[in-house]
Amino acid sequence: MTVIRLSLHVLAATVWVGGQFVLAGMLPTIRGLGEGAPKKMAQAFGRLNWPAYWLLIATGVWNFIAVDPANASSSWNAAFGIKMVCVIAAGLGTFLHTRAKTPKARGIYAGIGALASIAALVLGIAIAG
Repeated sequence: MTVIRLSLHVLAATVWVGGQFVLAGMLPTIRGLGEGAPKKMAQAFGRLNWPAYWLLIATGVWNFIAVDPANASSSWNAAFGIKMVCVIAAGLGTFLHTRAKTPKARGIYAGIGALASIAALVLGIAIAG
């Protein structure tokens, strides 16, 4: 079960974090496809990205439950707590990006979502040991 749990978590992180950077890298090309292309691509990506985010949440809870509290140091607990703040910030930033009305707001929220996603990823690696 550990292999399944961790594989699902890493797969979801690959889609959530990696997908953000793939889409950002493709954005200049997507813009060249026409006025509505970026919005259509973002909507299509959301159909993959949001389920990955919720799978991350579910497998993250599963990962937490699998940790023996006797083996969780105070530094591990602190890193885990910070990671959870980053996970929430990543989801919130990304959600606000999808609702933003101006290019400036979209950029700010995309940056928050991306930076928080990277921080959560790094902290996840750190607490995995």
